[in-house]
Parts: sequence; C-alpha cells; structure tokens
Amino acid sequence: MTPIASASLLRVENLVKHFPVRQGMFGRQTGAVRAVDGVSFELGVGETLALVGESGCGKSTTGRLILRLIEPTSGTVHFDGADLFTLDADALRAQRRSMQIIFQDPYASLNPRMTVGQALLEPLALYDLAEGRRSERLAELLHLVGLAPQHATRYPHEFSGGQRQRIGIARALAVEPRLIVCDEPVSALDVSIQAQVINLLADLQRRLGLSYLFIAHDLAVVKHIATRVAVMYLGRIVEYADKRALFGEPRHPYTQALLSAIPVPDPAAHRRRIILEGDVPSASDPPSGCRFRTRCAYARPRCEAEDPPLVADGGHAVACHFWRDIAPAVSASEGARATRNPRLEKLQAAFRAAAPPSAADAERA
Repeated sequence: MTPIASASLLRVENLVKHFPVRQGMFGRQTGAVRAVDGVSFELGVGETLALVGESGCGKSTTGRLILRLIEPTSGTVHFDGADLFTLDADALRAQRRSMQIIFQDPYASLNPRMTVGQALLEPLALYDLAEGRRSERLAELLHLVGLAPQHATRYPHEFSGGQRQRIGIARALAVEPRLIVCDEPVSALDVSIQAQVINLLADLQRRLGLSYLFIAHDLAVVKHIATRVAVMYLGRIVEYADKRALFGEPRHPYTQALLSAIPVPDPAAHRRRIILEGDVPSASDPPSGCRFRTRCAYARPRCEAEDPPLVADGGHAVACHFWRDIAPAVSASEGARATRNPRLEKLQAAFRAAAPPSAADAERA
C-alpha cells in the first residue's frame, strides 16, 4: 500500500536497503542489517512529510537513499517523473540541483577551512548559476536565513549552533531546490533555537513553495511543521496519516507510546504514560510476523505468525492486525485542555505578546 499525495513530486515504492554483515578472513557474508525494508510513500508539492521513530529505525537511511547518497538494495524512487535509480552520474548530478539536504550536525556539515561566503558560492559555481551577480545572490541567501552580509567573511567556528544551521539551510537553498531532506535539523540545538529554525523552515516553505522530507524523533517538533506523518519502526512504516488525524487519534500501539512521551506544559495535567518494555530488536535479526510484537502489550499469536500489511482506512494507514480492538489514546492536547490552568494561560499570553514578530507576520503586515 502506497500512501497517495495530490500532485506528487516524490514517489517511493518498496524501498529496501540491507547492509551486509561480513565475517572471517575472506569477508564472507553471514547476514544483513535490514535498515530499510519495504518503505513506500508519496510527497506532494509544497508539503512536509515527517518520518519519525526511535533512533536506528531507518529514518536517516531512507533520506539518504532518496538522494542516492547511498545505493539501494531494491525499490524505486521517482522524482518529478524521473526514476532516480536508473540515472547515470551526469544525469543524477543535474537532478540533484532540485534535491538538497540539511544535515543534523550543523558544524560537521560545514568545511572549517571555508568562509561562509565560499561555502555558499561553491554550489553556484558548480551549477553555473547567478553568473555576474553572485555577490548579490550571496547577500540574498544570507538575508533569507536571517544573517547579515558581513557574516560571509567569517568561518564556521565563529558562529553559534543555530547560526551554523541557518548557514546549512542557506547552502541548501543556493541552487533553488524543490525538495529538501531535513535530517533531524534541530535535534542538536537548544529548545529556543529549535523554535527559531522550525519557524524559519516553515516561512521559507510558504515563500518558495518547497517540499520537505522532515526526519525527526521529536513528535513535539513534528507537530509544528508537518503536513502528514509516517511513523517508522525497525525499517518499516507502521502508521501513516494526516498530522491532525495521527495526533488526535493514533491507532498503532507504537505511535500511542511515542505520543504519550510528549511533555505537556502544565504541571496540573495528568496523562497516562505508555512505557514500552524491552529493547528495540536487532535489525539484523528482526522478529517474525509483526516486528513490534516483542514490545506490544496487545500482541497475540497471529502477530507472531503473520506480518501485518500497511492498510489504509479513510486515509489513515496502519500496520496492525488488531488496531480496532485497542483503546484510543488521549492526545496531549486533550490532556492539557482537560485541566485548564488560568495562571499558565495568562503567562503564555504575556509571552506571546512580548515575542518579536516573525518574518511571515512582518510580510502580512
């Protein structure tokens, strides 16, 4: 089952990546790590699809496979109608102008020997863009991400983590892409800086019509930027839905457990925390049948014998045999509304009133 998006820009079908495990003097293959095992989805123009899950579930590998930074074991990826896995080196290089990536670590992704200006001008030279006006284009890129033109002469170590990530975003925007893979772009940043970067990404999407594949493990962050959400567990998508449907009515027990871990900004709010027992199984030896069954409180004999397919019901897809029998979880927003705290609401209102206007607010004004 492939979730469908209107006006699809990206279509991924049965994407598989198995990393061989080799042992012995001659490197004989003795097994494989099933990092990505049959992932399918579509991403529409101007949409944000969030891939979420625990560390090691295959999110980042999926993003790198889509860009062909690593080669797949099998499956297909179509971008704007072109099969990326059949392109030769020259055609792939040309296509990559439309597909860029923002890495998780903003410092490791920047060359410490290059100034910001050199890093941003390099992709322009690579694709012969902005000939005769590259200085103006450099200033435009810095302005887009909230930096000043004088920052172009500085080196990465002279910036804070949030500023470095803004530079990484500017570098991704330099070649005017249509799709950006955001590989946990805020997980290494402070909470206050996370909000600034998320607001920046959302503002750029509205202004430039970008599509995002947003990889994250923090559902609280995803809730603010995603259009649709795909939950991954051990190399597979276990639930896929519109953001409102998934946060309001999660169906898979794994999704319910993830949502129950989102903090509620109210000391008086009480919510049932779902604690998953045991560790995530090894991707080199996944459980038979349903891969989540070893940690699932609702597992039955059928779960061990039969692998549940990802089946859509009313636009909400879930890979669980018994999701209809599972009691619905109370969302974080419902838990917060159930115990209103007038004092907290007053403080939040004062904070919002004192906050400086965003770029989008300034444009509307």
